[in-house]
Amino acid sequence: MYLCHNQFQTMTQKICGALLKLGGWTVVGNYPTDKKYVVISLPHTSMWDFVWGKFTFTSANEHPAIFIKKEMFFFPMGLLLKALGARPINRSHSTGMIEQILEYFSKNEKFSVCITPEGTRKRTNKLKRGFYFIARQANVPIYLGFLNYGNKTVSFGERFIPTGDIDADMTYIHNYYVNINPTAKHADQFSVDCVRL
Repeated sequence: MYLCHNQFQTMTQKICGALLKLGGWTVVGNYPTDKKYVVISLPHTSMWDFVWGKFTFTSANEHPAIFIKKEMFFFPMGLLLKALGARPINRSHSTGMIEQILEYFSKNEKFSVCITPEGTRKRTNKLKRGFYFIARQANVPIYLGFLNYGNKTVSFGERFIPTGDIDADMTYIHNYYVNINPTAKHADQFSVDCVRL
């Protein structure tokens, strides 16, 4: 017997929700209500962030596009990433990537993207601000998502509307994450201070 699309979707949601619970994770906060949005995810120090994040998105029937550097699409990892809905990008052309994402927003009635603004799994002293410029130009909200390995909570986070005052907005975002103080998978590879810059 073939499953219809809705049945398959419901089954997939339940499976991903069960996998989250099996892993000891709890989803906290509200889910996005917007048709278009940017969700950022902090901290990012492991490929496990992608796995748990994907399970969270799918359990909520949300499917933001996830772009991963093309170097990660080697066999057999590439097959798994594609199966999970990841899309390869060439990070050496950051402007092109932003323009490509903005085109998706303009051409689709419903579109969202998940971005890890650290831009690397290694420790960094600053965030890449592409997510902010994308949200501003596409006129969409930013969801301040997080994965906290300390208490195994994951969330789409607070809905935030960028004002155009990037310094003030980054200070607000910094204070938000300081208050949460999420623990990374590899704690020595993340400092919440990077959010301010």
